[in-house]
Amino acid sequence: MSNESPSSVKKKILVLGAGLVSKPGVTYLLKNNFRVMVASRTVSKAENLVRGFDNGTARQLNVKDVDALENLIKEHDIIVSLLPWVHHLKVANLCIKNNKHMATTSYVSEGMKELDEPARSKGLLFLNEIGVDPGIDHMSAMKIIDDVYEQGGKVVHFYSYCGGLPAPEDNDNPFGYKFSWSPKGVVLASRSPAKYLENGKIVEIEGKDLFLNKRVETIEGLGEFEVYPNRDSMPYKDLYGLKDAETVMRGTYRNIGWCDTFKKIVDLGLVDDTPRENLKGITYKQMMAGLVGAAENEDVIEKTAAKAGLAKDSEVIQRLEWLGLFSDENVPDCDNCLDILSARLLERLYYKEGERDMLILQHKFTVENKDKSRDLITSTMIDFGIPGGDTSMARTVSLPLAIGVKLMAEGKINLTGVQIPKIKPVYEPVLEELERLNIKLEEKRFPLK
Repeated sequence: MSNESPSSVKKKILVLGAGLVSKPGVTYLLKNNFRVMVASRTVSKAENLVRGFDNGTARQLNVKDVDALENLIKEHDIIVSLLPWVHHLKVANLCIKNNKHMATTSYVSEGMKELDEPARSKGLLFLNEIGVDPGIDHMSAMKIIDDVYEQGGKVVHFYSYCGGLPAPEDNDNPFGYKFSWSPKGVVLASRSPAKYLENGKIVEIEGKDLFLNKRVETIEGLGEFEVYPNRDSMPYKDLYGLKDAETVMRGTYRNIGWCDTFKKIVDLGLVDDTPRENLKGITYKQMMAGLVGAAENEDVIEKTAAKAGLAKDSEVIQRLEWLGLFSDENVPDCDNCLDILSARLLERLYYKEGERDMLILQHKFTVENKDKSRDLITSTMIDFGIPGGDTSMARTVSLPLAIGVKLMAEGKINLTGVQIPKIKPVYEPVLEELERLNIKLEEKRFPLK
């Protein structure tokens, strides 16, 4: 018979997925004495996450087995989905059916929005977008926006940029980038259209022109980075209550050279996912010859440069050559260029043992104060991975999620329905706890003429 009173009994948490960002969050929940089950298709990955903790268990689960999934959901109080976003709705519907709260780091999809009313009617909280981007970006922005409004001011211009990159000492390849998981999502983002508000005008960019719209930003202590627009920034005007804003733009940081290179990669057809019969058993050089229309006796590099409108010795062509796209190696067994490129990027742009990643997040606000004077406010997070330990990406994605889940389990978030962490009772305790875990933003304010 347990001596614990019902209020002191720790909640049971089910974590679905044991991917590369899961570990810091799972460890945090285990150290806070919650009973945590990690369920994964590869049970050894789940076992690695709970090893050494009596309050952690691992379970093999194929998410396609709906009955097995539902049985696990029934046994737990809060369901954390770190699965690919396409599975969230299946999990969410089972949570509604079985009266369970849910948390994810993913963007709220249209399908998830439709579950707002069913979740509210059952008193359930589905907390989404509580990672880094989205997540820490929402919370740190709203902290400043709320403060500006409380002091009678208004936000006139708002820029928010984020990016995961190699730490400067490990930035040792021509692309200035390394992947800590499958690069396909990063490559697919290179085809996404973008939309933002700047100086009162709506700017719309077609996917094929995304990288023509780069700008250069300086981060104190780190130097210059490229920024390109991140999808549709327009919803954030309402989402963040920026009613007076003439500018609302979100963007992605990359090292210098990325945008020019990826613009040409897109132009050359390397991110095309149309299935092709003629890719079986050929070399990279033959694939490139096919893409640029080079005859058998032609110089493929020269033809590629001409098709891309570049000099043969340009940095972009040198990067493609370094990647091995003109080599006599055979391409992997894929039926489209996108998958072949993604596999090659993963082979060449990876973190070696002991290397660390870096995450940069910066907001820039131009605010008009109550007395009509104007200030520039910056809020900057520069976070590094731990050599031989957790990556910055894993920490900044899964720790906000785990802190949010802890608050949910302790009954400290008085919300129901489909929510994101944009209100003070959520963002204040999460940002405070992140700071205790050494993930923090530095705010600076400068008067503007």
